[in-house]
Amino acid sequence: MDFELTKSQKEIQKAAREFAKGEFDKELALELDRTHEFPTKIWKKAADLGFIGVHYPEKYSGQDLGVLENIIIADVFCAQDSSIGSAIALASFASECVLRFGSDELKQKFLPAVAEGQMLSAGAFTEPDHGSDITSLDTTAVREGDEWVINGTKTFITNGGRAGFYCTMCQTDGAVQPSYRGISLILVEAEREGITATDIGDKMGIHMMSTAEVNYKDVRVPVSNIIGEEGKGFYHVLEFFDESRILVAAQALGTAQGAYDRALAYVKQREQFGRKIAQFQVTQHKIADMATKIELARLITYKAAWNYDQGRIDPKLTSMAKMYAARTAVEVADEAIQLLGGYGYMTEYEVERFYRDAKITEIYEGTKEIQKNTIASAVLGKLK
Repeated sequence: MDFELTKSQKEIQKAAREFAKGEFDKELALELDRTHEFPTKIWKKAADLGFIGVHYPEKYSGQDLGVLENIIIADVFCAQDSSIGSAIALASFASECVLRFGSDELKQKFLPAVAEGQMLSAGAFTEPDHGSDITSLDTTAVREGDEWVINGTKTFITNGGRAGFYCTMCQTDGAVQPSYRGISLILVEAEREGITATDIGDKMGIHMMSTAEVNYKDVRVPVSNIIGEEGKGFYHVLEFFDESRILVAAQALGTAQGAYDRALAYVKQREQFGRKIAQFQVTQHKIADMATKIELARLITYKAAWNYDQGRIDPKLTSMAKMYAARTAVEVADEAIQLLGGYGYMTEYEVERFYRDAKITEIYEGTKEIQKNTIASAVLGKLK
């Protein structure tokens, strides 16, 4: 059992850290957060340097690396800046559906474009009336000749309105029971007639990432746009979640690390009552708790990524990683604000933004309650 990163992984980590330190300007981050703008220039530079799609094969402009390398980058980026880091880390969100299940034609057409920073990708799974329940859908896809005709609405779609395509869950068979056996996954290009995206409005955090409601009105796409097998979309998405939840765990982990780093630097230089506040035992205990939570979150997140790269799908482990890392991000960022006191509440000191960005990791890609359901199901097995 080896807990060390390989030489190659350490080099990737170092390169990611140097890039983030050089490009994730604090004042720019504050401005982009205020104006809710995507960090386009940084995203394109990250793509040019190969930080996006590292887990794609080389023939699709990737580096033929694994999920672990991908989450190492996400961890480092989010530690440097939770908002810019999250936006870059999730620029390729849901493209793994195409990578893992798509035809060679779809892979060749869309994966290089994502890896090279030509387009963002998105997963259109959640619906207004169903939320976390993706076992039945109101969005339908009816086959007419060589086309699918799609109608329905998706909501809370990350990269919605900016993505070049949407991996869309559709009910293609409304008669089969249970209904999830009639769900298919279909790639819908953003420029297709009948598809519109509307920003859902102001939100608590991740201001640089668009979150939209996507509507499909008689949207026609070729039958060849199906991702994987017809009627297997639900299963494809569940398997995708086992990968994407590790990425969200890394996002949370990096956010926790970034908040901790700022709090640690502050307590070592801030003086109160005639001495550094780092000299007070209560401060030391807070720092110790924060450091321990981050270490545990990193261990389980990296283990989940390593496990996936070994070809093992373990929903229990990925849900544990996502749930624990997300909780760690919220708790550490909250404590960081407390350590900075009034300054922690101020925008300039960043930790309040890290706190705002942390909370979403407990919600998207399955709420913490959904993660607990998955973990409990695996632990308990089938009950008679």
